[in-house]
Amino acid sequence: MRSLQQFLSDYGDSHQNPLNQWIHIVCVPAILISTLGLLWLVPLGSWLGLSGAAAEWLNGATVLGVLSGILYLRLSFWVFLLMVGWFAVSVWAIQSVQSAGWSLFWTSLIVWVVAWAVQVYGHKVEGKKPSFVEDLVFLLIGPIFVSIEFAAKLGLPVPHAQGAGGNTPAQNH
Repeated sequence: MRSLQQFLSDYGDSHQNPLNQWIHIVCVPAILISTLGLLWLVPLGSWLGLSGAAAEWLNGATVLGVLSGILYLRLSFWVFLLMVGWFAVSVWAIQSVQSAGWSLFWTSLIVWVVAWAVQVYGHKVEGKKPSFVEDLVFLLIGPIFVSIEFAAKLGLPVPHAQGAGGNTPAQNH
């Protein structure tokens, strides 16, 4: 498996245009949260005969969270912690949509479609295909990259997230 630095460097190769970077900073979290929202609706716990909170919390989103957590932990502990944070924000957003009485399905689907459409536009501006076309693992790398990219754009230090040449992804652009 590639190292975190290799993944970030490879991902950064197709995300050098500043407009495309900002599109990704907005759309990758939207895609992450809306994807988890859609997967939240896959009732694995109910299908397994569980009831109550166990049935509610054993769903497609939590299973994906655990499985992707294994990859994130293999990359580094700080990446794992970062993505636990993203998962927590996503669950909060999902619970908020449901508490507001909105349809989680339609809200997630609309956000998902719009965010992907804008991402496609960003890659048209970039002139390069999305990284996941070559390797689907990049779908899991995107949130890490944009977290680092956004922190770097804000001038925040990003320890342990050095890309090619010892620079953060934002500095590589």
